[in-house]
Amino acid sequence: MSYRFIASDLDGTLLDVHHAVDPLTADTLQRLERRGVQFAIATGRHYLDVKGIRQALGVRAHLITSNGARVHDPDNALIHRQDIDAELVRQMAQPEFAAGAIVNFYLDDEWLISEPSQALLDMHRDSGMVYRVCDLGRHDGARVGKVLYIAPHAHLLEVERKLRARFGDQLYITFSLDHCLEVMAAGVSKGHALQLVLDRLAIPASECLAFGDGQNDIELLQAAGHPRLMGNAHPRLRRELPHARQIASHADSGVARHLRELFAL
Repeated sequence: MSYRFIASDLDGTLLDVHHAVDPLTADTLQRLERRGVQFAIATGRHYLDVKGIRQALGVRAHLITSNGARVHDPDNALIHRQDIDAELVRQMAQPEFAAGAIVNFYLDDEWLISEPSQALLDMHRDSGMVYRVCDLGRHDGARVGKVLYIAPHAHLLEVERKLRARFGDQLYITFSLDHCLEVMAAGVSKGHALQLVLDRLAIPASECLAFGDGQNDIELLQAAGHPRLMGNAHPRLRRELPHARQIASHADSGVARHLRELFAL
C-alpha cells in the first residue's frame, strides 16, 4: 500500500499528554518527509499557535486550523478561509449563549477571549500564542473564523441546544473536548479542508492516512482512505467509524509507533 499523505489532529492525537511534541514523534515525521511523504496538521487551534507546533515537529506541512475555517500551505500562504457571518457572531456573544462560559473568538491574526484563563495560557506555552481579553459582546463580529465556548459539559450541551434551535444549519457545531464547544460557518470541517488540500496536490484519498481522537475529527477521518482512531478516542468517534483501525493512545506516542511499524522505520 502506498501512503503519500498523512493528516493528523494535534491534542489527544499527535501531541503528548502535556500538549507538547515528543522527540519520537518529531523524528518519525522527519524521517517520513525525507521519503517524500507530505503532511497536514488538522486542528481546532489557531493558525498562529499551530505554526509554532509545526516548527517543533520540524516538517513542512499544510495547516488546517480552526477546524477547517483556515487552510495555509507549508509556506504559510492562505489558500482557504471561511468566516462566520458577522451578525451570527454578534448574537453568539450575547448573554443568551455566552453566560456561564469563557468565550473565544479566532480571527486571522488574533485570539480574543472574554476573561483570563491561566489553563489556556499553560496549554499554549510551547507556541507562545497569547490571547487578548476584551468585551466580546461589543465586537462587530467581522473576520471571525471560530467561536469557542469553554464550560462544564452539561452547560455546553444546553448552549449547543440553544445554538441549533436559533441558527439551524447556518453553523457547524462540534465538540473538540467535553468542555470545549466549537462553532464555525456551515460547510466548514477538517474533512472538507483535507479534501481541498488533497485535490490541490492531486493525491487521491486512497493514499491518505488520517489520525484523530475527538468528535471534531469525524469528517477528517471520513475523508481519508485510511482512518486511524487513537486508543483514547471519544466513544462517538468509534460509533461513527466502527471499522476504522484503532491504535495506541497519544500518551504512548501512538501515531509515531504506528507509522514506524507501517513504514518499517
